[in-house]
Amino acid sequence: MIVGQEEVLDLIMVSLFAGGHCLMTGVPGLAKTLIVSSLAKTLSLDYKRIQFTPDLMPTDITGTMVLAEGDQRQRSFTFRSGPIFTNMLLADEINRTPPKTQAALLEGMQERRVTVGGVTRPLPAPFVVLATQNPLEQEGTYALPEAQLDRFLFMINVDYPTLAEEEDILLRTTLDSMPTLGAMISGEQIMQFQKLVRRVPVSRHVANYAARLARSTRPSDPIAPDFIPKWVQWGSGPRAGQSLLLAAKAHVLLSGRFNVSVRDVRKFVHPVFRHRFGLNFTAVSEGYDTDTIADWLLESVPVTYGEQPKRSFFGTLLGRKAKVS
Repeated sequence: MIVGQEEVLDLIMVSLFAGGHCLMTGVPGLAKTLIVSSLAKTLSLDYKRIQFTPDLMPTDITGTMVLAEGDQRQRSFTFRSGPIFTNMLLADEINRTPPKTQAALLEGMQERRVTVGGVTRPLPAPFVVLATQNPLEQEGTYALPEAQLDRFLFMINVDYPTLAEEEDILLRTTLDSMPTLGAMISGEQIMQFQKLVRRVPVSRHVANYAARLARSTRPSDPIAPDFIPKWVQWGSGPRAGQSLLLAAKAHVLLSGRFNVSVRDVRKFVHPVFRHRFGLNFTAVSEGYDTDTIADWLLESVPVTYGEQPKRSFFGTLLGRKAKVS
């Protein structure tokens, strides 16, 4: 059903089996919605979609209490569940609704439950949120709060297809029929896999490296490289390290292995860190983004604790700039 986008599909599968949520960023027309709906069919999961708009209310997501008439004409309040009560929820254009409505997802994403009318109700298991946002059209949009961004295991950049892939897309989608998808795995099997991910062992050496990567994004931390205080305003919290290890665990199981290496952790630095630290005005004005800082972190943070970097990355960068100018 999907042509190309192998990396996006791999990241979504890793996130699903790690028990996390994904935020997909890309221009319209790159099959973000089609990926989610197709994946729900192959995973035999209940799937619902919410089109986020400026007038969307929190109760449109979580549900609300309605007055219903029962036997003997007695009226009472009953709960009418919202679309969040599903296995796979597509939050389409999540940044088009105000923060008050965005926050309606917070409890469900973190605690897998929703509180309405003073009563807490559990969400179906498994539960995953796949949100999309358009990075170009910013009129009428609301930036996601940092607290909500941190709930997403990955931020995935969905890029344009290659020429060969786009040619294949044109040929396939202009026919009079589309491929049909069948269920390949059940929700119970997914939950079993998620429990197995938690049981994958990780050495202290690998956990130490993941922790130092997260701490190195904090400007006030002593182990932060010399370029972090210059360009980073605030750094990642412990959830970044947790996400690195969970993603690496799910990846090794999907690859048929049972031990996590430093290479597995490094593979997910960009989608895990991309939305978990903020750049200051100096960095933005010079055209840097969080992916660039993540590249420098991978070069400058030593794999073994106590080992000194081979060079001062910030000094080398300034040297490059001097040569260019």
